[in-house]
Amino acid sequence: MTSRRAVRRFTDREVPREVLERVLSAAAWAPSGSNMQPWNTYVLTGSRLAELKKRAIERAASSDPSDERQFEIYPPALKSPYIDRRLAFGRSRYGALGILREDTAARRKVALANWDCFGAPAALFCYIDRDMCRPQWADVGMYLQTIMLLLRAEGLHSCPQVAWSMYHRTVAEVLSPPPGLVLFCGMSIGYEDTTVPEPRTGRAPLSETVTFIED
Repeated sequence: MTSRRAVRRFTDREVPREVLERVLSAAAWAPSGSNMQPWNTYVLTGSRLAELKKRAIERAASSDPSDERQFEIYPPALKSPYIDRRLAFGRSRYGALGILREDTAARRKVALANWDCFGAPAALFCYIDRDMCRPQWADVGMYLQTIMLLLRAEGLHSCPQVAWSMYHRTVAEVLSPPPGLVLFCGMSIGYEDTTVPEPRTGRAPLSETVTFIED
């Protein structure tokens, strides 16, 4: 669990199909209310993934506006302590890259790596039926966390990317999902490129997030 993190540098080493099948078969046992299993998963590799990366990078590079929102990624007025943690993450990530807050060109270049899946040779895209309720979205979260932990057991890393929901039409052009599904997120999957280490994002102390009530 503590070795899992959002990796943003992958090698081009291929991820074997049997490994992905093993991980996803085990992840199917993730809990879901009334065993509805509300996730709909697509896995892309090879030329199909390359095509999606190409289309997304071209969109982003041309400053093409994102697609209409199917859900809000963040609350419009993010309050403390959540805004503080988000800002601290940004300072840590861009600071490690030597990029100043006002350097919008450099930040944009870094953001483009999202659409290349950070160089990963495999990517997962997870959809949920638009008729599902909040508990089913929580089920999808548990399913995705299970996948990420199972990938670690296989020596692989991942990076969950809700950012892909901003280009859901581009993803749909490649995947052709049935009507009624909402793209929740993508997930880059592969072997970490350790030649350029990145800082590990910290966590809030237990006292901030957990309350023990005892006799």
